[in-house]
Amino acid sequence: MKHCFIIGSKGIPAHYGGLETFVEKLTQYKSSNKICYHVARIGTQDFQYEYNGAKCFNLSVPNIGSAKAVYYDLKALQWCVNYCKAHAAIKKPIFYVLACRIGPFIRFFQKQIQKLGGVLYVNPDGHEWMRRKWCFPVRIYWKWSERLMVKQADLLICDSKSIEMYIRSTYAEYMPHTMFIAYGADLQASRLLDDDQKFLNWCQEKGIRKKEYYLVVGRFVPENSFEVMIREFMASKTRRDLSIITTVNDKFLAELEKKLHFKKDKRIKFVGSVYDQELLKKIRENAYAYLHGHTVGGTNPSLIEAMSSTQLNLLFNVRFNREVGANCVLYWNKTPGNLAALIERADQMAEDERNKFSKLAKKRVADHYTWEKICEKYETLFLKGGDIL
Repeated sequence: MKHCFIIGSKGIPAHYGGLETFVEKLTQYKSSNKICYHVARIGTQDFQYEYNGAKCFNLSVPNIGSAKAVYYDLKALQWCVNYCKAHAAIKKPIFYVLACRIGPFIRFFQKQIQKLGGVLYVNPDGHEWMRRKWCFPVRIYWKWSERLMVKQADLLICDSKSIEMYIRSTYAEYMPHTMFIAYGADLQASRLLDDDQKFLNWCQEKGIRKKEYYLVVGRFVPENSFEVMIREFMASKTRRDLSIITTVNDKFLAELEKKLHFKKDKRIKFVGSVYDQELLKKIRENAYAYLHGHTVGGTNPSLIEAMSSTQLNLLFNVRFNREVGANCVLYWNKTPGNLAALIERADQMAEDERNKFSKLAKKRVADHYTWEKICEKYETLFLKGGDIL
């Protein structure tokens, strides 16, 4: 039995977030009975439970601000090490750490992992140190931590080829061992029908109509281009709405209103969060087009999910997005007027051309990004353990 300990997500069942969804799908699609997943979960008290066949452990973590996630990762990793020490039958365990938060401490744990005969795998995630939500000292910490994680990891699993290239070139002195395994998505249509009352009620409550809205789904942070998308949408002549699904940050929202005065434009609609995955998929399916403004990170979950559900996708032109979207989408940049013109072009697009983009996007997801294929690659890797190194 190969034991794999997963640290760094908020835990399963997943409620929101890319890392949480990844762990949920990894355990849901497990096909080998030779793998046992152990999954950390952050909470307010310590207890253990099972979910999707995985052995999960909930850990209480004090609310200490931005250091909370670091404390959680450290506590979870130590819990896993102690668990292996207490269960001598576990041989060659795999410790898979998601994101690079604990670099200054990782050497201490790597020594313990080596004594156990185990290996340390790390998912570097995206460029967290580039996110503007962090103050300068925190961004410096993220970059330093990333370097130390890369240095100590036995294997870095990158969900983007661009991230893999960045790791190899930036940290060439460490000769990092890397592997590319993408993020996944479901191709199945929503179980809700177009006339399902849940969807119709949501549309009525938010004041939108089927196929008469552009859609944005993502974290409400500056690097996801909300300012550009809203400004350009306001500058366009489209009569459709812009439906923005996000958890609003009041400070950032006030900054945008001061700059853009978007509240005067009735087309701009912040509609809150949607945690019901079938409803969210139905909302994507009935959008006229999807706007994706992410500028940092690797393979973005919301992009793949949009490509598998939404007919037409308009992406910010950056290498991470081009890697996923290829020729199945349309691209825009931050030049004033560029996105506004693209929105007006999309508005006039013939149905057969929209269908062409839809088929191309769904085929690309089917060929490269289904959860079945992604989880199969992970299982193959985990069953080999340290033997590939």
